[in-house]
Amino acid sequence: MIEVADLTRRFGGVQALGGLSFAVKEGEIFGLIGPDGAGKTTLFRILATLLLADSGSATVDGLDVVRDYRELRRRLGYMPGRFSLYQDLSVQENLAFFAAVFGTTIAANYHLVKDIYQQLEPFKHRRAGALSGGMKQKLALCCALIHKPRVLFLDEPTTGVDPVSRRELWDMLGRLKAQGLTILVSTPYMDEAALCDRMALMQHGRFLRVDSPAGIVAGFGRRLWAVRGAKMSRLLSDLRAYPAVRSCFAFGDSHHLTAHGDALDLDALRAHLEGLGHSDLTLTPAAPGIEDCFMELLQEGEAQ
Repeated sequence: MIEVADLTRRFGGVQALGGLSFAVKEGEIFGLIGPDGAGKTTLFRILATLLLADSGSATVDGLDVVRDYRELRRRLGYMPGRFSLYQDLSVQENLAFFAAVFGTTIAANYHLVKDIYQQLEPFKHRRAGALSGGMKQKLALCCALIHKPRVLFLDEPTTGVDPVSRRELWDMLGRLKAQGLTILVSTPYMDEAALCDRMALMQHGRFLRVDSPAGIVAGFGRRLWAVRGAKMSRLLSDLRAYPAVRSCFAFGDSHHLTAHGDALDLDALRAHLEGLGHSDLTLTPAAPGIEDCFMELLQEGEAQ
C-alpha cells in the first residue's frame, strides 16, 4: 500500500530525512514513534503530496507521490498535527465543506464516521474553535474520513489530548482498520506504540528499528533492573556515576538501569547507595518496554 525508497530531505543545513526505506501493508496500522524533531511530520507531508523530497521515491496505493499527486489526493485522508479546520465554522459546516470539496456528501459516507460523529452531534452547531481538544481531534478525523479514503495519515493525533480521548481515538482506529483502511500514524507517546501492528522507532530522520511491538521488545538483549529510593533525583545521578552501570533513565516511579557486561552485584550496589545516604531502596528485575528499547537503540547509535 505504501512503498518508500531512500527518501531524503534537508532544510538548509538540517537533515530532516536521511534515506528512509520502508513499506506498509494494506489494512495495517503502522506507527512512526519518536520525539519532536525526529522527522515524522516531514515524512507525512511528502507522502501527502504537500512537500517534495530531495531524492528517493514513494508510492501510495500504487500512485507516485509526485507524478500522480492529483489522483492520490482523492485517495488520502490527512489529519495534520496542528488543528487546521475552519475555526469559525460549526462542526456540521466543517464536515459538509470537506465532503463537498471531494464531490460527496455527509449522507453518502456517514457509515464511515458514524461512531465518531455521534459523539460530536450534540455540538454540531458549535463553532469548531470552541470545541475541547478531544472533540477537535474527533472532528478533524471525521473530516479526513468523509470522502472514503483508501489510506489515512494521522500526524500525532493525540498530542495535547486527555487520556480518555486518547484511548477513544485509538479504539476508533482499530474499528477503521477492521473496515480495511490502511493507517499511518505518528506519536511521541511510547505507550501508544503497542497499539500498532508494526512501527518504526525514529530519531534524527532515520529509523532505529522497524518491527512489531513484540518484536521490538524481544530484541532488547540486556537484563534490566528497576531501582527506587527516597531521593529519586539524586539517586539517578548516583546510579549513573556507579562504574558497573551502563545506562540509567527515569521511568515513571523508578529508574531503569542496565549494567556493563550484563552482570550487576546488587548487594554491592545497595551498599554503595546506602553509603551515599540513600534509604528505602528497592532493586528488582524489570521487564523492558518500548521506551526502554528506544533508549537502548539511541545509546547504541551514539556509541557507534
